[in-house]
Amino acid sequence: MTEDYRLEFAEDLVGVPDPFRRFWTPHRMAYIGGENKPRGDRPEDGCPFCVAPQRSDEDALIVHRGETCYVIMNLYPYGPGHMLVCPYRHVAGYVDATEVEVVEIAHLTQAAIRTLQEVSHPQGFNVGMNQGASGGAGVAAHLHQHVIPRWTGDTNFLPIVAGVRAVPQLLGDGRQMLADAWVAHA
Repeated sequence: MTEDYRLEFAEDLVGVPDPFRRFWTPHRMAYIGGENKPRGDRPEDGCPFCVAPQRSDEDALIVHRGETCYVIMNLYPYGPGHMLVCPYRHVAGYVDATEVEVVEIAHLTQAAIRTLQEVSHPQGFNVGMNQGASGGAGVAAHLHQHVIPRWTGDTNFLPIVAGVRAVPQLLGDGRQMLADAWVAHA
């Protein structure tokens, strides 16, 4: 049995009905293509977590600045309100963080959860760190902890069928809401 395969180009399929009911997410190509990823493991190689604190909170999407760590919106979120807790210091491993950094990561994670509970009323959370590229870290050279609010059915079928997630909120709008509410939970 011989099967015929044909190559399809996405730009040729816009508006063409098909059984897959495509969900177009061209903004994800920046992530897939490695945009904003560092060129190496050093801070001067373009580490986004080293550059962000040098910018304004609005431009960098920083929600809160602490003494040794800060909280920033994820540029490529798994859902609305997805934040990252990062030390200012360029360190890759959790075991390499100082005791002071570990304590502040924990406190800022708790404050992030409390703030999200007030602002978004999620039904659950994913909280964690991906260590190393093989462990799933998008930026493996700079430690960061994910705080992701979750709702029943929030991922629906899109990640399974289409390989995408729907985020129904602009990052700047989410950052502003969380930053405004943060003060009460820090």
